[in-house]
Amino acid sequence: MDVTRGASGEVVIRLDGNFDASAAARLSGWLVEVPSSQPLVLDFTQVRSCEDFGLAAVARDLADRNGLVVHGLTRHHERMLRYFGVKLDAVSCGAGDDREAG
Repeated sequence: MDVTRGASGEVVIRLDGNFDASAAARLSGWLVEVPSSQPLVLDFTQVRSCEDFGLAAVARDLADRNGLVVHGLTRHHERMLRYFGVKLDAVSCGAGDDREAG
């Protein structure tokens, strides 16, 4: 997990490897450090496997955010976040991520 600032001052969190319950716990730790009003980019493009349970675990932390941009999730995972009340300002699927489950 890599946390940086984007060109416009947004916080960019790049995830890699497997996004499971332990990765979700690490992400939650970073999310409490970023004010919910600050723009946030979550980059899942380097994640090999994304578990539904991991996303469900961070959905509450993401639902209260404004200006959330997510890259690299499958349509299934985007839809799942929306079901949990997460407002996605922009979404970009990774290459080959048109599949319904991941």
